[in-house]
Parts: sequence; structure tokens; C-alpha cells
Amino acid sequence: MKQESGVIGAERLLLVLTALASHGKAMSVKDMLGATGLAQSTLYRQVALLKRWGFVTEDAGFYAPGPISLQLALGFDINSMLVEASRDGMMQLSRTTQESVGLIVAVNDQVICLEMIESTHSLRCSFEKGRAVPLRAGASAKSLLAFMPDKARAETLERQFADDHAARAALETELDGIRARGYAVSDSEVDPGVWGVSAPVFRRASRSAGANASITLMAPSSRAIGREHQLADWTVRTANAISSRLQAV
Repeated sequence: MKQESGVIGAERLLLVLTALASHGKAMSVKDMLGATGLAQSTLYRQVALLKRWGFVTEDAGFYAPGPISLQLALGFDINSMLVEASRDGMMQLSRTTQESVGLIVAVNDQVICLEMIESTHSLRCSFEKGRAVPLRAGASAKSLLAFMPDKARAETLERQFADDHAARAALETELDGIRARGYAVSDSEVDPGVWGVSAPVFRRASRSAGANASITLMAPSSRAIGREHQLADWTVRTANAISSRLQAV
């Protein structure tokens, strides 16, 4: 076991990440103290910084690699509880609709795809596993923003629209409608000719902490015509089923 005296500066961050990567499951603070040899105050500082940048995620006092880690190694299933709890539902939704389905999270003002079930039909879109796009437009971004805690949403919108108050006000009105409806829809906002619907996933029955992710169905706009309500209903049902599964763990 490494001791605090043997590492300095950024090495402490890497020590924490290495411990989380090699442990094989989420770690408590006690677990991390034992694995790293860091003083508790030092460990808390490193974890807080890693959480802020999205390299570490926390759930009920247990810590695991966070969404940004996915961008360091495409194909490695980070945040495995969320991915594993979502995959079956995503596959069923994709089979039923014959469309592509993604599991999407928000980190550092970006929308990141954790998992993607591809349609058998061709679809040109920005989302693929590990890919990130700005958190401001499209069904995925709007679903995640709409179901953020109010303070976090206000801070995010301030960064994204610091110089465009009119656009921010219009989006805030739209987000209120999405929150009331329960899902977001967009057409050609991120990729031309791509229609999307996105519904939130919650790990906790109480929604005060905000959504942990969104399930997004993507289809060519031409193929979505006349199916919008049905596709939205199936997507919301899938997101709700995944939420129930996570909350039962």
C-alpha cells in the first residue's frame, strides 16, 4: 500500500483513481483510506476535485469511476450499476421501435453517451458511446437540464448562455414545459434530419437530487413522422422501468 509521504501533488489524484479502478466495485471512504494510505483530509480534497471534474461519482456514500473516465477508455463500462440496470430495457426499446437508444448523462456542461444500442437501420448522429456534445440543445440535453436541481440548472445555464439572455429565457420556459410533461423532444437541433425523445432516469425515489441520466431514442425525422407520441410513450415507460430497477437495488 502506498503512503501519503510517497506521493505528491497530482500523484494523489492518480492514486485515488487507481484504487477505484482496481477495486472492482464502489468504495467507501474507509476502503479508500486503506487502499491509498492518504490522510482523511487529503483524501476528501482529492475526491472532491475528482467529483467536480466527473472522474468520480458518488452514490449513497460509495465512490466509483465517473462518466469522464469513459472518454479515457472507450468500451470500458464505467458507472456499471447504471449501465447494467439500463441495458436490457434499452435493448427491448430498440427492438420494439427498430431505432437507436442511448443512455446519456451530464458532466461538466457536456452530454456524454455511456451506452448505445444501435438500430439496424442507418442513422447519422453525434451520439456514440463515449462521445460528448454541449449541454444546451437537443432532447438529451434538455431532458437532463429540465430535471436538474434548480441551483445546478441555473448555474449551468449561466455558463452556457452568459452572453445571450434571450436564448436562456426561452430555454428556461421550454425546460419548465418538459419538466411538466415528463420528457423532451427535438428535431434536427444537434444533427440535421434526426428526431429524438429523451426521458429522465432517477436512482432515488425522491427526485429532489435530480435525474442521474436520460434514456434517449433517436430516429431519422422522416421515420418518426406519425409515430411521435408512441415513441415518446415507449421511451418514458423504459426510463421509468429502469428507475424502478435502480431504486430496488
